Amino acid sequence: MNVKIEQTWKDALASEFDKDYFIKLTDFVRGEYLAGHAVYPVPGNIFNAFNLCPLDNVKVVIIGQDPYHEPGQAHGLCFSVLPPTPIPPSLVNIYKEIQNDLGRPSVTHGDLTSWAQQGVLLLNSTLTVAAHRAASHVGRGWEQFTDAVIRTVAARENIVYMLWGSYAQRKAEFVDPDKNLILKSVHPSPLSASRGFFGNHHFSRANEYLIAHDKTPIEW
Repeated sequence: MNVKIEQTWKDALASEFDKDYFIKLTDFVRGEYLAGHAVYPVPGNIFNAFNLCPLDNVKVVIIGQDPYHEPGQAHGLCFSVLPPTPIPPSLVNIYKEIQNDLGRPSVTHGDLTSWAQQGVLLLNSTLTVAAHRAASHVGRGWEQFTDAVIRTVAARENIVYMLWGSYAQRKAEFVDPDKNLILKSVHPSPLSASRGFFGNHHFSRANEYLIAHDKTPIEW
């Protein structure tokens, strides 16, 4: 199957694209678009996280669950939205922790493209969603694909994994903690951020680890 995804990922994940689950998944997603159903993100942005962050460039992995499901929000990077979309509450809290952790003023937009370009894989577990219906494409095959993505990254060493919330933390089973840095906390959602996300210092700890392993730190 000819999947339009950045070449290093295409090569690394080639065996996934011809599996039955992925063929059924792409048939389902394509059918949703062709039927005129509102699905996010737009087709050209489904693999945005990969296209902006080639496999060889990955230094940090952040895992979300579902794309945003309202118009003008999702563009293929977890937690990220393009201006002029208002910054979502979880990202507001992420920015607050960056400010507290690193002393940097909060930015005024929600676009995390610059993170991806620096080597942060902003990976949602499910890569598409129906409008106004959270988790509507869960169980269609995306999870199997993104688990394969994490296993592919986990074959490498000295990667930082930021796992926020119980869902993301389950992905740690693929990662060797002796050869990587696994950072865990509650999710940055307003429902949980005050119970351990604020003050986790994940952003400074990630950069310290990268520097210690001769990698350029992230400009968060």
